[in-house]
Amino acid sequence: MSGKPRLTYLNGRGRMESIRWLLAAAGVEFEEVFLQIKEQYEKLITDGSLLFQQVPLVEIDGMKMVQTRAILSYIAGKYNLYGKDLKERALIDMYVEGIIDLMHMILMFPFSPPDAKEKNIDSIKDKATNRYFPVFEKVLKQHGQDFLVGNKFSWADVQLIEAILAVEEKVPAVLSGFPQLQAFKKRMSNMPTIKKFLQPGSPRKPPPDEHYVETAMKVFMK
Repeated sequence: MSGKPRLTYLNGRGRMESIRWLLAAAGVEFEEVFLQIKEQYEKLITDGSLLFQQVPLVEIDGMKMVQTRAILSYIAGKYNLYGKDLKERALIDMYVEGIIDLMHMILMFPFSPPDAKEKNIDSIKDKATNRYFPVFEKVLKQHGQDFLVGNKFSWADVQLIEAILAVEEKVPAVLSGFPQLQAFKKRMSNMPTIKKFLQPGSPRKPPPDEHYVETAMKVFMK
């Protein structure tokens, strides 16, 4: 092995995309293995590589890590993106959990039936503009700093910029009433590691399409 983290998942966003984002934001290069057929997935289970028979799987520091939240926490701690003390870590955890609630709606969107897609977009817009984004607009305005926690770049900032861009793909004008988040988006998008990740040819995956959905069903469905 090269020493780079090795990520095993589908060739698409799903639950791995936040892990790709966090590694990229930390300036860490990684390798990827893409599951394309059910037999690959079953072999990982048979080999004992998947503790709970689920991916994402990230091989890092001699460990085979599963469970998205555990992987993200480890990466954030390893690369100094997890606050300076327990209080900052608690804030980061709260913000991340809130963003994950919103991201879950986006994660499931490609799998919704065609006649439900418009309703689901309306639901994403409603939750983003009335529940989640106002929280971060208020946080940024109240402390007047560039980052969400401790005026230092953290996992929470990475999760938020990922969520903003993902929601904007569905609702382009979603930030129109959030000047603090507009400025935050601009700052984050110009950070060197994130700017690199946003360029064509990076490991960032495109929005899920029908092929992604078909592959996911083929690999994971019994």
